[in-house]
Amino acid sequence: MTQVQVALAVLEHNGSWLLQLRDDIAGIVAPGCWGLFGGHLEPGEGPEEALRRELWEEIRLEIGTPDLWYVSSQPGKIRHVFRARLETPLRALELMEGQDLALFCPNALLSGGAYSPKLKQTRPLAESTREALSRYQTEESSSMR
Repeated sequence: MTQVQVALAVLEHNGSWLLQLRDDIAGIVAPGCWGLFGGHLEPGEGPEEALRRELWEEIRLEIGTPDLWYVSSQPGKIRHVFRARLETPLRALELMEGQDLALFCPNALLSGGAYSPKLKQTRPLAESTREALSRYQTEESSSMR
């Protein structure tokens, strides 16, 4: 079985994460859910290169050097999850893919959903976002010991 590889970004601004509300389109990954920005690796692309391409395609964002946070592997999928500082103001981003974008404090996401200011409704978190949030909580609780 071919492994699909994706590169995703936890874009952080003052302790909050920038998330994308994915389109409500059948057949895409996590339709209508809050996800991390990023996407699949093209043939011959490395994870960081794919991340930079996806961030440009999705929100017209160029970032500094992202830090590889973790790699997770599931049957058929490998996720390369990076952390990067978001220094560009939200108003300067152009949402090219998805229905909305917003900053959320990680603790506000613990309910498993988040409110879309644009749609005026709460939508669930994508599985990849829940995975990153779980990793974040584990690290936060370890650092408090």
